[in-house]
Amino acid sequence: MNEAVGSASAPSILMVEDEDDIAFLIRFLLERNGYAVEHAADGRQALERIAQPADISHVPDLVLLDIMLPYHDGLEILERLRAEPAWQSVPVLMLTAKAREADIVRALELGADDYVTKPFQPDELLARLRRFMRRR
Repeated sequence: MNEAVGSASAPSILMVEDEDDIAFLIRFLLERNGYAVEHAADGRQALERIAQPADISHVPDLVLLDIMLPYHDGLEILERLRAEPAWQSVPVLMLTAKAREADIVRALELGADDYVTKPFQPDELLARLRRFMRRR
């Protein structure tokens, strides 16, 4: 797993994305806009990250979560994340190619705070992220 980049005061985002090109693009976009980004490249890495000892400095300000991932899908990760007390209030923004209403409804019912489909508009994604960062 790649370590977060940026200053300690930068809002932190855990990005769970298996496609290298998309992960590179999102990291570039977010870091240019002042966010520290930590990347989990698959479901296993994401679950390992969630299971780490939970002190407040170890929990990100927001999770950007794909659904279609190797090992464990994003919905399973979302369920496990919401079961961890330290992670329950962390906003989760689903960013996925799955655009069926059933997928969106399932993610929202499991505790996702927002849902953006790929391909996404960078400015819209940033606006949605900022909305959650203002609340934290």
